[in-house]
Amino acid sequence: MAKFRKKKQGGATGINTSSLPDIIFMLLFFFMVATTMREVTLYVQVTAPEAYEIQKLEKTSPVSYIYVGKPLQTSIFGTDVRFQCNDQFKEIDEIAEWVVQERQILPEDQRPRMTVALRVDEETHMGVVTDIKQELRKAQSYRINYTTRKKDN
Repeated sequence: MAKFRKKKQGGATGINTSSLPDIIFMLLFFFMVATTMREVTLYVQVTAPEAYEIQKLEKTSPVSYIYVGKPLQTSIFGTDVRFQCNDQFKEIDEIAEWVVQERQILPEDQRPRMTVALRVDEETHMGVVTDIKQELRKAQSYRINYTTRKKDN
């Protein structure tokens, strides 16, 4: 005679993971579209001067930008040259303090490699740039980059 066996109970069915790659792709696509990179809103007019021989920075060290030029809203801020550090206007004597604060934000191993990039309008007098360099020396920030655009031959 044939023996009949009962089915074993307690075996869990597996979870269907066939749609998991689709869900992961949709989430990845959503975050790529929804995430924005932080960009500085310029409050000063900066037309970079032209240069023949320029070099691109090879190693990406931490860079802090100082924008120098005439304000875009002259009715509010006047027509004198202004200094924009990140999203705020600073006076010339506040630049050294700002550099120290920027350096404190960085991790300990990157602090000595911090570079200050000057984006100066081509109409700005060199005396203003010299004043900025003096303030950077007070903050012991000796790595300076001048942002320019390549001049056509």
